Amino acid sequence: MLSVVQPNTTPHKMSAAVTGIENYEDFVKSHGVLLAASGLPQPLHRKLFQKLTEETFDGGKYFQVEPVEDGRQRRLVMTADFPGKDSEVFLVDHAWTFRLSDAYKQLQEIPGLVERMASLMCVDADLNSEAEEPGEDDDTKPCATEIVEKEFCKVKEEGIHSVRWLELEDLEIDDDMLVSLDLPSKFPQLLALSLRGNKLKNSEIVVKVVAHFKSLRALWLNYNPVLKTGLLTESFFSSDNYLEDCILLNCPELEIYNSRFTPKYGEWALGFCGGLYDKDSPGGSYQSDHQLQSVTSLDLSNRCIRNLISKAFSPFEMPTLSYLNLRGNPLNENSVGELPKYLTGFINLTALEVDIPGPLGENAVDIIEALPSLSLLNGITTSKILESEKSIVDSMLKPRLPELNDGESLIDRVVNAMWLYLMTYRLANEENIDETSVWYVMDELGSALRHSDEANFRVSPFLYMPEGKLESAKGDECTRDYLFGIGEDRQRSARLTAWFHTPQSYFIKEYEKYSMKLLSKKFSPLPVMPSGTKSLLHSDRSVLHVYTDIPQVEEFLTRPEFVITTEPKNADIVWTSVQVDEEMKKAVGLNDQQYVNQFPFEACVVMKHHLAETVQKAHGAPVWLQPTYNLETQLTQLIGDYYTRENDGVDNLWILKPWNMARTIDTTVTQSLSAIIRLMETGPKICQKYIEHPALFKGKKFDLRYIVLVRSMNPLEIFLADVFWVRLANNTYSLEKHSFFEYETHFTVMNYRGRLNHMNTPDFVKEFEQEHHVQWLDIHLRIKQMIRSVFESAAAVHPEMHSPTSRAMYGIDVMLDSHYQPKLLEVTYCPDCNRACKYDTEAVTGGGGVVKGSDFYNYVFGCLFLDETTHVSPL
Repeated sequence: MLSVVQPNTTPHKMSAAVTGIENYEDFVKSHGVLLAASGLPQPLHRKLFQKLTEETFDGGKYFQVEPVEDGRQRRLVMTADFPGKDSEVFLVDHAWTFRLSDAYKQLQEIPGLVERMASLMCVDADLNSEAEEPGEDDDTKPCATEIVEKEFCKVKEEGIHSVRWLELEDLEIDDDMLVSLDLPSKFPQLLALSLRGNKLKNSEIVVKVVAHFKSLRALWLNYNPVLKTGLLTESFFSSDNYLEDCILLNCPELEIYNSRFTPKYGEWALGFCGGLYDKDSPGGSYQSDHQLQSVTSLDLSNRCIRNLISKAFSPFEMPTLSYLNLRGNPLNENSVGELPKYLTGFINLTALEVDIPGPLGENAVDIIEALPSLSLLNGITTSKILESEKSIVDSMLKPRLPELNDGESLIDRVVNAMWLYLMTYRLANEENIDETSVWYVMDELGSALRHSDEANFRVSPFLYMPEGKLESAKGDECTRDYLFGIGEDRQRSARLTAWFHTPQSYFIKEYEKYSMKLLSKKFSPLPVMPSGTKSLLHSDRSVLHVYTDIPQVEEFLTRPEFVITTEPKNADIVWTSVQVDEEMKKAVGLNDQQYVNQFPFEACVVMKHHLAETVQKAHGAPVWLQPTYNLETQLTQLIGDYYTRENDGVDNLWILKPWNMARTIDTTVTQSLSAIIRLMETGPKICQKYIEHPALFKGKKFDLRYIVLVRSMNPLEIFLADVFWVRLANNTYSLEKHSFFEYETHFTVMNYRGRLNHMNTPDFVKEFEQEHHVQWLDIHLRIKQMIRSVFESAAAVHPEMHSPTSRAMYGIDVMLDSHYQPKLLEVTYCPDCNRACKYDTEAVTGGGGVVKGSDFYNYVFGCLFLDETTHVSPL
């Protein structure tokens, strides 16, 4: 294995030391599979070998890393003439390699690591570094009084029409100073006034001053305390917004207010956005008609426009308009069908930018078909969009930049930003694959490769110029495709949300449609029917032969009615931990009359994504199932849910679980949307809303394992074992974000890792009741109802699950929230019942009495095969 998958190790060392490679032929023989998988052109194999052997990291000769996005991101630029395609390969070292659970600890303990990662991820800058420091410039900067006096001198010399545009920004103007400046008497013909970034607080004073400007077309008060936010929202016309209403009432000509269009917008506002009007050319009442005739490009983005159709914005007034940007406008006073039809009148309009879905339609193809003259939509050629059939297109996605918060440690910044840089792999040998993924960060050169759908470089894991890709020249940015090989069939556009700010409106709409569909579900509980099953022992039979590969069954099934056999084909009952399918039946000689401890299609409950789907099809969104998404098919809806929660200011903590792994393997708790999407790379998962406020036991998290016995699915005949047990976390529960990396804080399964703290069920129940002042039987009743609902879902949605020769035992994992309401975690096939067999306990539910551990399987088999109900309760 090449050492590019090893932390802080130069690539040739492991290759030579471990495999004993002495020449190129040895290298190809040893690494042929990896070379083929990388897609590296064959002519570059020898050059790669040479660079590995000689430790040649020569990227500095060809590339330069430079800051972008105001220093919050870096890009890689070619600084030399490139020799040509298939002629060079570059080595990229790994700056940091780790397993996810070790990330925080490594950043704490490895000298210099957090500093290097912070620099590489552009999160090491002082939060106030961009603030202008006081100095010589501050002393020479004119004050508000000086600027006003200078402009007033111009008025006195040239007349009141000589100053129609006044900018008084960031000048520390407070309410008293605004009054003292006496602007209305000095500049009565103002068309535009900017007071951005001052200290105005009193709305009454602001209105009193501004109301005198009867010709005012534009007013900017942004970033003053008098406003609640730096920019007004789309609802700034609301009648309960005193300041805005008063200003609009007293300034009848106002077209732009705080960067947004007012309902009175017209030729002046459009001319301003089209570049016709500024301080040197303010326009006004004396201007000639049809000033917009020359406008070819018009950026109306984020202007809060509700009605686009007007006398000023018309094909007659703007016959040469070729580019139009409508992003960020609600346009809710125009119908979806009305707008495209109106825009067709602009016969020269060839480039359009608009939110998708949005006011012009739900998808890109529909918009293009409605506006056939377009050649560019959101920066993408229309022919390419039609060819790809993408519903959403956007070449202007803003990159996600790390958030820098006051008081945040360097480690926290790195942990928050790392999902924008991580890559992943799994170790494997000929026999198995490692269950836990390895994550890594490329070095400074590799990490500066930004994304492009039409990338000119590829990391796989070697950096090279692939055959047939774009030619690159000196000065070009070098890019890679973050989602190489992943198309729309695998949710490419949605997955780009990990690195870019994708259109929230689309995802929120898709989530709302999905949510409404779930809420529309109505389910009627199945009636409890009399038992339709009977004991397998007839008058002519004295014993039942049991084949099992489970040691506990072999040891503890001691009733005389059951005899263990080592031959599956001779068994009446096959109780196994492996799947019994037609291939297995044929291989070991099983027949259709033998009873098996599994039901057909039971994957509908024992695989996590199928369990959620089954419940949702039957019940929609029951309170006992946390919001759950199959990331392979429902990423769009999950992103919409995440954005909705974020906009509503509610918690956004989620847990990701592999479809079919047990013991919390590859399970992660995170509140990062980028992390959620990136974690898809380590295998299929569900994403489930984390139970942020669970019921605690002495400050620690816990869950409950119940055992359900199923005799029949039609009619539904299920039983709950009287014995259940609690599983406790080892650490005190915490929502402190560092704790998300701590297994023993957020997880309860300690049988396989961590310290196992056994607690007898009666003791737990007694102490829990005392701690929380509740009655356990009330909680138990809700749990029973929930468990029955789960199997009712399966019976209703998958009637094919029924089989007369199936009898099965399932583990049901349950958690309680802080209101003591049960939440379903998962359903487990052939659950580990070691604790049930190991300890005697007193039943706190059902019929009570002592349940001997050594008799656990005797009770289970008695219920399933002998029609008994000792220490089990029907559901």
